[in-house]
Amino acid sequence: MNKIADKFNGTSAAKYIKHYRGILLAFLLLCVILSISTDHFLSTGNLVSVLRQVSINAILTFGMTLVLIIGCIDLTVGAVAAVTGCVAILLINSGVPTFAAILIVLLIGAFFGSVIGLVISRTMIPPFIVTLAMTSIIRGIGYVITGARPVRSSDPVFNQIGNGSFFNLIPIPVVIVIALLIFTSLLLGKSKFGRNMYAIGGNKEAAIYAGINVKKHIFVVYVLTGILSAIAGVVLASRIYSGQPNAGDGYEGDAIAAAVLGGVSFHGGIGSISGVVLGVLFIGVMNNGLNLLGVSFWWQHIVKGIVILVAVYIDTFKNTKRLKTRNTAKRAKGAPK
Repeated sequence: MNKIADKFNGTSAAKYIKHYRGILLAFLLLCVILSISTDHFLSTGNLVSVLRQVSINAILTFGMTLVLIIGCIDLTVGAVAAVTGCVAILLINSGVPTFAAILIVLLIGAFFGSVIGLVISRTMIPPFIVTLAMTSIIRGIGYVITGARPVRSSDPVFNQIGNGSFFNLIPIPVVIVIALLIFTSLLLGKSKFGRNMYAIGGNKEAAIYAGINVKKHIFVVYVLTGILSAIAGVVLASRIYSGQPNAGDGYEGDAIAAAVLGGVSFHGGIGSISGVVLGVLFIGVMNNGLNLLGVSFWWQHIVKGIVILVAVYIDTFKNTKRLKTRNTAKRAKGAPK
């Protein structure tokens, strides 16, 4: 499994382009079509707006990538982002210092993740069911604490997180994404914990026999995903100047689509953050393009659903092909000479 991690995290530029040529070509084609179809796509204002929007999905997708690699899934990322954004503003409005409020919501994100990780690692309940149930619970908490109403933010420091820029050039959310990109890349590609994640996703039983504490790794991964979701929630609430309990609805779909389009296997054990970035950019530009072209919100849902379905189909096809190749190799190795 270490070879798998090295393969997907230590590629040269040429190998990277070759490995991700499909999504690269699709992304470039999408950009060309949008450039021709609308005059606003290549404008500086629109590109900066895309980067800010993409940043939120990127943070959520980093977390989704971690859980997919270990062979699990997390449907709560959008709900956690909504609740933590609301809580952050409620705390600040009640007099809590901005950065203390942010630290508290990061701990809340970690708490949600720890509950999910504990249930999944200690029971036989499938991750899909656990996170689906927790999504309902977390959403309910958001509606209760806000009275089902948006919570406005008037704190300039907090609002700068989602709308400010360094040197009036680099949006703060992009800087946050770059920092998290480096962290997750090092975690997956350079740490023993990351290599163990690939081993767990590739073959959980084999990982157990190899002495890997699978329960511990699953728990920690969900805690990290909860924290990343909380960070995305802070950026989202800051960007729209309010905490909204229904915010982040459907974001888990975008995160799954971006991760799978970026080469993360839905079956676990395969993927890299470098590929995920391409998936995030594709989904972000697609969403922006649909808005610029005036496609209705309802049709956008249909398009996103088709993209997710195609991405999962391609991943399933690749996984089936890998299994056939592996089984053929095993049979050939075991055949009498």
